[in-house]
Amino acid sequence: MNLKPTEYSIIVRICEQKLYVFRGGENVAEYSVSTSRTSPSCLENSLGTPLGAHIVDGKIGEGLSIDTVFKGRVPVGTIGEQSLEDREKNLITSRIMRLRGLEPGVNRGFDSSGRNVDTYSRYVYIHGTNQESKIGSPNSHGCVLLSREDMRKLFNLVPDKSLVLIVWEGENF
Repeated sequence: MNLKPTEYSIIVRICEQKLYVFRGGENVAEYSVSTSRTSPSCLENSLGTPLGAHIVDGKIGEGLSIDTVFKGRVPVGTIGEQSLEDREKNLITSRIMRLRGLEPGVNRGFDSSGRNVDTYSRYVYIHGTNQESKIGSPNSHGCVLLSREDMRKLFNLVPDKSLVLIVWEGENF
């Protein structure tokens, strides 16, 4: 696959639970993350973090409080304004960077068996979480989670349409 380089690129290494930001080949930032509780997977309803090449296709939340909670990509108040029951859940907070797969049949569209593997239609994001104590270990339903402050920093650093590679272990970057 020929990937068009972008000024900034993101590498998520699931085995390390780390996200690396590169600018022109130089590592400029590193963040601890949480990926899926289940094995990596591109399949719809797998709750796995999708592997492969993606781009950031939409950034949501610029200028909002890092405690903002989103439902359906719409701000619905702050963490403190949510019900106690909701606050116990892994909320989408701070900022959202929506991912679109670039590999047809792998993380875009449907695979050779006709199963949906489309990252974008699965609503897989890089986003902040209210469960910051679990950052560094698997804790998501497929998304890549950062602390709210780290998410704010990443959102401000990396432009829309930047390349995102999600790898397990052993892959070089």
